[in-house]
Amino acid sequence: MTNDKAFVPRDGVHALPPRDQMCPSARKLRDTYAITPGAPFFRREFGYYSLDAWKQQGLPANADLAELFQFDPPGNHHLGQLGWCEAAFVPAFEVKIIETRGEHEVEQDHAGRHVLYFKGRRSGFMPEYLDHPVKDQRTWEENVKWRLNPNSPERYADLPARMEIAQNAAAEGMMISQNLIGGYMYLRSLIGPGDLLYMFCERPELIHDCMTTWFELADTVIAQHQRYVTLDEIFFAEDICYNYGPLISPDMMREFLFPYYQQLIDNVRTRQIDKSRHLYIHIDTDGNANPVIPIYQEIGMDVMSPFEVAAGCDVVEIGRKYPNLVMFGGIDKRVLATSKEEIDRHLERILPPMRQRGGYIPTCDHGVPEEVPLDNYLHYRKRCIELGG
Repeated sequence: MTNDKAFVPRDGVHALPPRDQMCPSARKLRDTYAITPGAPFFRREFGYYSLDAWKQQGLPANADLAELFQFDPPGNHHLGQLGWCEAAFVPAFEVKIIETRGEHEVEQDHAGRHVLYFKGRRSGFMPEYLDHPVKDQRTWEENVKWRLNPNSPERYADLPARMEIAQNAAAEGMMISQNLIGGYMYLRSLIGPGDLLYMFCERPELIHDCMTTWFELADTVIAQHQRYVTLDEIFFAEDICYNYGPLISPDMMREFLFPYYQQLIDNVRTRQIDKSRHLYIHIDTDGNANPVIPIYQEIGMDVMSPFEVAAGCDVVEIGRKYPNLVMFGGIDKRVLATSKEEIDRHLERILPPMRQRGGYIPTCDHGVPEEVPLDNYLHYRKRCIELGG
């Protein structure tokens, strides 16, 4: 008697490994994505702008933050190669000082923007962007478009080595995430946030040309990755909202972004080696995301972050309204700069109901600012563990 069913290796690529063969952090993160009620919170943070200040407060220069704050090891693996806050230019623009202004200097950065900085200082403050590389069809084609060629050999020079690492992560059950710059963030980095709004109305053909190039690059690179791995997530860095809501209208999102997103998502699903795998669609945006949640659900979004509290995002309220939405963030960084009593009140309102709901990771709603004392942050992490398992 023979078994007609072909053997499918449970190697994380062709099928998920058995749960007991997954690393603990992968099991924990997958439980979060599955919105498992009562599951312990995955322990991680959004990021830090506070480390220099903390070192002055006694943080050792070589401190292991994961150990100090009791973070979980990674439960996912990011493939990259498609940008994040800026497009994935190959080659990048030459970084060079183009003007000196007293205590400041204007630099052309790797994305072709002219940025006003303090002399010799590049972090710890919000830079001022003075100019962007795309002004019309000519500057797009002459200075930018060719840097986004999906067939540049340089993009794939280390592909086998990177994919071996990804396959090893998949074999441990880790979620394989393809992160990339979202369409709005991409257009903003090319054109600038103010000029972009005019371009949507005055040069729609240029916007569509930019987005076609975005799609062709993303689709080609991801197709190469999918020869080796099955994706668990597409993670778009979007930043399409400000404190009152989206920066462009829902109709503009549907016209200029969604056709390209939907085609990319459809293509990725068609190419999956493990076609039974759910593909999570993750949108990252600062600002007031409340109005865009149902809009992004039109393209299948089922994960969102980081829910900026100062802009009106309340993860408890949003979690009740959208029970099938996986959520990361929503901890008010401003509260962490106040007192331990205020931190306790804040966390005790959020963490118990969100743990009961499931599908949530508590992190700051952006990088931890330098105004947050190290002692307060240690207290915050201690309380997250006590309330989150």
